[in-house]
Amino acid sequence: MANKYKVIFQPAGRRGEIEEGKTILEAAQALGVDLEALCGNKKVCGKCKVRIEEGEFEKDNMISGMSHITPAAPSEDELKHIKPEDGPGIRLACSCEVHGDLKVFVPERSRAGKQVVRKAAKELSIALDPAVRKYIVKLTPPSLHDMTTGDYERVLKALEEAYGLKDMFFDYTALLELQDALRAGDWMATLTVWMDKEIIKVEPGPVEVCYGLAVDIGTTTCVGYLCDLSTGKVINTESMMNPQVPYGEDVMSRITYAMTNPDGLKTMQDAIITGLNEIIEKVVAEVKKDGPNPGFAIDDLTIVFNTAMHHIFLGLNPVYIGRSPFIPAVQRSLDIKSRDLGLKINPAAYIHVLPIEAGFVGADNVGVLIAQEQYNQDENVLVIDIGTNGELLLGNRDKVCSTSCATGPAFEGAQIKFGMRAAPGAIEKVKIDYETKEPRYKVIGKADWHTHVEGKINAKGICGSAIIDVIAEMFKAGIIDKTGKFVMNLGTSRVRTNAEGKPEYVLAWAEETSINADITVTQGDVRALQLAKGALYCGAKLMMKKMGIEKLDRVELAGAFGSHIDREASLTLGLFPDVPIEKVVVVGNAAGDGARMALLNRAKRKEADDRARWVEFLEIATDPTFEKEFMQAMHIPHMKDKYTNLKAMLEAQGAPVASSIKG
Repeated sequence: MANKYKVIFQPAGRRGEIEEGKTILEAAQALGVDLEALCGNKKVCGKCKVRIEEGEFEKDNMISGMSHITPAAPSEDELKHIKPEDGPGIRLACSCEVHGDLKVFVPERSRAGKQVVRKAAKELSIALDPAVRKYIVKLTPPSLHDMTTGDYERVLKALEEAYGLKDMFFDYTALLELQDALRAGDWMATLTVWMDKEIIKVEPGPVEVCYGLAVDIGTTTCVGYLCDLSTGKVINTESMMNPQVPYGEDVMSRITYAMTNPDGLKTMQDAIITGLNEIIEKVVAEVKKDGPNPGFAIDDLTIVFNTAMHHIFLGLNPVYIGRSPFIPAVQRSLDIKSRDLGLKINPAAYIHVLPIEAGFVGADNVGVLIAQEQYNQDENVLVIDIGTNGELLLGNRDKVCSTSCATGPAFEGAQIKFGMRAAPGAIEKVKIDYETKEPRYKVIGKADWHTHVEGKINAKGICGSAIIDVIAEMFKAGIIDKTGKFVMNLGTSRVRTNAEGKPEYVLAWAEETSINADITVTQGDVRALQLAKGALYCGAKLMMKKMGIEKLDRVELAGAFGSHIDREASLTLGLFPDVPIEKVVVVGNAAGDGARMALLNRAKRKEADDRARWVEFLEIATDPTFEKEFMQAMHIPHMKDKYTNLKAMLEAQGAPVASSIKG
């Protein structure tokens, strides 16, 4: 038999054993990875470009590199399509055979089924007071009788006289534009000013529209919201999978990659800067088509991310936040010139980095905080930003505490046998008949629900929202018990033992899928979800205990994933402490909302700095009851105290509780 090697495709998260000699394109097709291949493997279209990741990937227990493919160097056919701007490690998937373990990254342009990054912008109610404004000045042309005042000084005088702006100065790159712009505009110019003190752009003539970009970089996804700073409206939204995913699906894996690879930090920083520049290029494409760099139209940028992503983006060593006592390099907000980071917007513009709370509770959580404003509410509210790294805020106007918990990538479809990102072909919703154990499911890209009798629907895998659905449904249907263990002998062929001797549930038969394999939910999948949901529930429960809160008034689910999970399913599984279902509220991408608020209102930036220091961080992992709480939280929905269960049982029977227990 042919040797088999482990192949992992990112950012889809699909992985499997592939026979030696198969091409990377064949491996992608076998694992249900959407990869452009328009020419039918004839090596002429150049659409199937992939990047071969080099190095040791400790979490995946593998070493990947060019030496594991044949040919190890690009052929002449490949070189016709591979350009220097593609970057290092690029190959054509149809031209490379697998001869060892591989981690393969599929660039955005090579993906046939584009990832669905669900982080739509919602309407914000906020006073418009951006950090960047445009001011139009009209100067009297100089003459031989007025030779003692330079262009620089004349502009500053005009700003003071017309707008009352004093003590202004020019950014050097803006100063280089000044002379030509004044004369091209017949001595009328538009000055872009940051914080009413620094001129960061000079444009000839009157220019009314001023653009800013709010960015949310998640562990798995990235999104940019282009805003008109003169109206506050979102003009365009662009998103992508985080290009750092190949170096680790969670923050600890990426920290480990930085530690174990000499150029690991630089590699990951370059990846996210390149990815963000792609978002910038796309987001301005419809509004600014002229000039060699349309991104220069953007004059301000605010950004949020978790602490690990923050450090990697800024080129700060993330190693120390991965070690006790988990101290970040900087907590306060930062204003950094875009040119210093290599972002392709106005080179004089500032990147405003929101502050970090503590440890792994990063600027994204501060974004959630200033968007949801628990500190202005009377109710005890739990806000959960559900993602690869779960972050929680609990409290009201008197006190708000925060913590983080490593939920892992299971919610995103990774670590699940047939898990995948939200993309066309992914099963996104599931219902199971409690009597027959037969499922109905809905696939992204298809309008209707599907059952087996309706035939092929080209399902490819299961995304995060469906993982929540299907395991909750399996529990309610009696397919798994409260410990997560499969119940066998249910009289249905859908519950079976796989080739490895492990139990599984068949969600879609092979003839219904586009991968020609049964899509199943395995015992390992159930355990992965239990670990993730247990971390969330345990974190919330320990926060409540430390704060003396016995019950929650409301739970708010934030983030792309939190916005699309079924509320009933989340309560069934016990993702968080019990509340009435009508008190579970979906709030959308609150981290992104906070980034937009900081873009549109400079007072929100100060509010973020102040509240980031006001919030109390709770380190739950050191709590002596953590292990017990976590083990109880692994149960579905969660394990109750034995006395509480006994008391409830006796009360239900109408027995006097105290005497019955005593007896």
